[in-house]
Amino acid sequence: MRIVVQRVARAAARPGGAIGPGLLLLVGVAEGDTEAEADRLAGRVARLRIFANDDGKFDRSLLDTGGAALAVSQFTLIADTAKGNRPSFGDAARPERAERVYERFCNALRALGVPVETGVFGARMEVELVNDGPVTIVLE
Repeated sequence: MRIVVQRVARAAARPGGAIGPGLLLLVGVAEGDTEAEADRLAGRVARLRIFANDDGKFDRSLLDTGGAALAVSQFTLIADTAKGNRPSFGDAARPERAERVYERFCNALRALGVPVETGVFGARMEVELVNDGPVTIVLE
């Protein structure tokens, strides 16, 4: 799995949901990714300390701030660009498997107490965000 984490003032996916302050999560599921990996990454996202404390230092997590997450499935994160100019998506999980792992990730975040909105799996979406910082981190 590959997750692009963006700290946002607000974000929305159309079709899908919207959040205020929190994290936009672009979630790519690769062939062979497991539910256990989804659980592990949900814990990392929830506890990732990328929100400022009173001194302006990154010391607070999504759990500490009470922020929300907007999770958007994005198979293009699994692109292989090693050869030529056209990306290959052969390493991305098949849609039925990817959706199960993506849903597990979202449910694991919810189980940790994070309010989660989602895009619509497999849909063409417009994703709008106001990046706060900007702060962008990639987790694998």
